[in-house]
Amino acid sequence: MSKVIVVGSSNIDYTVSVERLPRPGETVMARDVVQSFGGKGANQAVAAKRAGADVVFLTKLGADANGKLLERHFSAQGLPLTAILRDHKAASGVAFVWIDNKGNNQIAVVPGSNRLLTAEDVRRAATLMAGSRVLLVQMEIESATIHEALTLARRNRLMTVLNPAPARPLSSDLLSLVDVLTPNTAEVQVLAGQPHPEDAAKILVKRGAGSVIVTCGAEGALLVGRQDTRRCPAFVVDTIDSTGAGDAFNGALACALADGESMETAIEIGAAAGALATTKRGAQEAIPSRREIEELGEGGRRARRCGAWASAGQSSPTRFARRR
Repeated sequence: MSKVIVVGSSNIDYTVSVERLPRPGETVMARDVVQSFGGKGANQAVAAKRAGADVVFLTKLGADANGKLLERHFSAQGLPLTAILRDHKAASGVAFVWIDNKGNNQIAVVPGSNRLLTAEDVRRAATLMAGSRVLLVQMEIESATIHEALTLARRNRLMTVLNPAPARPLSSDLLSLVDVLTPNTAEVQVLAGQPHPEDAAKILVKRGAGSVIVTCGAEGALLVGRQDTRRCPAFVVDTIDSTGAGDAFNGALACALADGESMETAIEIGAAAGALATTKRGAQEAIPSRREIEELGEGGRRARRCGAWASAGQSSPTRFARRR
């Protein structure tokens, strides 16, 4: 297995099911509430692990009951506890997720101990990058911590993947450390100040990102590089809950890149994982296994053109390879 190091957040999630999302100032009645494991870092670490990678996850938990619960969960998922840090004063992170009948969601996060994962913590854990091929990081932790992780990964010749969620301004200095940037359509517009996703992605490439993959939900994915722009169609599934779909995409993408797959194949693998994650409720509970990803990739129905990428108005087939 190829090694992926994930640096990011861990949360306990409380998911509330409602008929429709509330408008500002409105109270709606909920059907139920479910406690589960979340945090973008944890979701992506679990996703990369289930996709087949050897994963090291650097995160910081609180010294509370939720922290103990998360630690036991990570151990059960096969993630080594060597990189799981504790803050003895802070509470662990929590998130509140509202989901409507169509699978749309709204999310509020209380960072807790995630905010206390520092650049110094990353420096002390730098030896964990030895033998790794890909660094995957998100933005539910402090900017200085993200910058340090990317800097050390670049120094150790890892491929760097940044999922800029939740979106906030990114400097050209930081973007220059990113090989693959993976925003969704809303995030890429915020990052570039441009309403059209393709134009926004091109701006971010000009500002320093190696390439930008925009995840577009049912519209598939958009790959913008320094030379060209390509589109990957989505897999057609029955969506129940979109929570964690982007995290499933990123974890599986990182695994595939660590396996040495081409960017196009890695995106297809990520797209299959993301699609499957929408067919079940919850975040980590819905993350698919490697076998499920491969089965959908080989036999799944695609939106628009089945199994085809589009570039400059032309389509060409790409094979969803069963990975080594």
